[in-house]
Amino acid sequence: MTEKEQQTLGFEEAFARLEQILEKINSGSISLDESLKLYEEADKLINQCSKRLNDAERKIEVLVKSRNGEIQIGPDQKPMTQDFPASEVTKKS
Repeated sequence: MTEKEQQTLGFEEAFARLEQILEKINSGSISLDESLKLYEEADKLINQCSKRLNDAERKIEVLVKSRNGEIQIGPDQKPMTQDFPASEVTKKS
């Protein structure tokens, strides 16, 4: 897969590709050269997925605000986050 193709993948697609790569590498049926190429591809995909997760986390942080519209800061001086309750997620589905 080319680098340009990797960049256009959605998070779920990139994660699925990582799983495919892991299966191939763990199968033991590929050459060392192919393993290295797959490892390089996986490294790029991991970075891409990590960036997307971090971006999503920042968006969620913006949504967790106090009543006066300011972001709530935790004791660690970072914006507070909040998990979505499972019951709320299933009600909206």
